[in-house]
Amino acid sequence: MVIYKNYVARRILTILFLSFLLVLVGIYSLSHGGYSLSLKDIIGAFLGKGDRKAQLVIWSVRFPRVVTGILVGASLAVSGAVMQGVLKNPLASPFTTGTSHGAMFGASLAIALGAGYSESTGSVTLNNPYTIALFAFLGAMSSSLVILLIGKLKEITPEAIVLMGVAMGSLFTAATTLIQYFADDLELATMVYWSFGDLGRTTWRENLILLVIFLTVFAYFLWKAWDINAMVVGDEIAKSTGIEVEKVRLILVVLSTLLTAISVAFVGIIGFIGLLAPHMMRILFGEDYRFLIPLSALCGSVLLLSADTVARVLLSPTVLPVGIVTSFLGAPLFIYLLLHGEER
Repeated sequence: MVIYKNYVARRILTILFLSFLLVLVGIYSLSHGGYSLSLKDIIGAFLGKGDRKAQLVIWSVRFPRVVTGILVGASLAVSGAVMQGVLKNPLASPFTTGTSHGAMFGASLAIALGAGYSESTGSVTLNNPYTIALFAFLGAMSSSLVILLIGKLKEITPEAIVLMGVAMGSLFTAATTLIQYFADDLELATMVYWSFGDLGRTTWRENLILLVIFLTVFAYFLWKAWDINAMVVGDEIAKSTGIEVEKVRLILVVLSTLLTAISVAFVGIIGFIGLLAPHMMRILFGEDYRFLIPLSALCGSVLLLSADTVARVLLSPTVLPVGIVTSFLGAPLFIYLLLHGEER
């Protein structure tokens, strides 16, 4: 009993620590950039007092961006953690399974049909975010269903699933390029800006959609955490406990895909967060999904918000797309995981 209490206490303390770290990173992100703000300016802006310019920067630019970073980071990380569990593949993530590329194809198709446009500054505006989100979800689901179907028909290795994801990603990239080839100049510029991966294009409307979907899916995943734990051990053991494995797996994959699709629809492709965060937490705290899901969510938020802050301040006032920073961080880890898996 004492050992179990220590086991739970260690994970709860880590959740509290990551929450505190997220607040610190958030404050740093709010205060740094092309226009520096002090802690007093930030508090004054939240209280509706002080310099009006500071209030404008906080409420119109930086705070929506910080909220987007937290929600998208958590969504991608939780999606990756659950995919790794239900596919029993430590290399699975929205990026490596081609799900993100499928969502990108769907979003590009929606833009080509008039759901969004870009301005000369590179800013992307959404005419109808719901249409883009729906198209992104349908594109992402097509990739997930192909992998699920082939995995059900034939038992394949984790490495083979990743190779299938690479193939699906290449297919959707080619389809996206085809749409871009026939797009006019304005549509082409929108799709190119979209593909960079940028947290600065969202508004409070998109953040509200992200929040509602994340909280709903997150609550369902926590409710099904014991089922995922059983499925990780083995399908036969899960079935022996009364779990409808195929039905639960399909629902979990659909909801993971939904989290990815909504994120890609609003900020573009951001690679490796869904791979990095779950792996870091799994190495440190094991594969108990009751804790791995919230730990991955917090770790994903901290990673993405930190990467976005680096992207904003590294060459300030120039703002780099955050997708570039996460790719620089994630690619070495992905190679490490492949080599580590080969050694085992």
